[in-house]
Amino acid sequence: MASSKRRDTDLMKLMMKDYKVELINESNHQFYVFFHGPADSLYTGGVWKVSVELPEEYPFSSPSIAFSTKIYHPNIHFETGTVCVNVLNQTWSPLTDLVNVFEIYLPMLLNEPNAEDPLNADAAALLLRDRAAYEAKVKELCVEFAKPEDVGLVSEEESNDEELTEDDNDSGDEAPGAGSGDEPMDVDIVN
Repeated sequence: MASSKRRDTDLMKLMMKDYKVELINESNHQFYVFFHGPADSLYTGGVWKVSVELPEEYPFSSPSIAFSTKIYHPNIHFETGTVCVNVLNQTWSPLTDLVNVFEIYLPMLLNEPNAEDPLNADAAALLLRDRAAYEAKVKELCVEFAKPEDVGLVSEEESNDEELTEDDNDSGDEAPGAGSGDEPMDVDIVN
C-alpha cells in the first residue's frame, strides 16, 4: 500500500512540474514521460519519450529507465534506449523521487558522457576520437529523431498554427492566469 501511494505521489509531482505523462495500461508501474533536453546542452530543443518502469520494491529499488525515442549518447543504447544503470543504481535512495531522475540524473548523464563505460560503443569511440564530430552527430540526430512532433507532443500543423497565433496576437498583454500553473494536467493512457 505504501509503495502504491509513493508511486502516485511521484507521478503527481512529475505532472505538477509540467512533465507530460502517459500511463501504460492504466498502471502506475509503467508509463512514459516526455523529457526535454537540458538547456545549454547538445540536446537542447530535443524531446524524448522515456519509458519508466517502477519495480514492486519502489522506492527501495530504483526505477528502470529507457529512451523510447532514439538518442545518441555513449551511455544509452541507440537501438533499445537502455540507460546505463550505474548512475541511477549507485546513488539511488528511497528519498530520491522521479522528479530527481528527470531534473538531475538524466541531465547530468547527457551533459557528462562516460566513454569509458559505454552502451553505445560507436558514440563512445567518436567522442574519444573527435569531440567536434561527436557533437555534430548528437545535434544531427536530435533534429532527426527528437522534434516535439516526432514524439507526438505537437503535430507539425499545430506547431505552424501556434507560430501564426503568437505573431498575430502579439499585443504584449498576457491573458489573466496565463502560465500561472492553473492549467489542467495532461495524463494520457496508452493501451
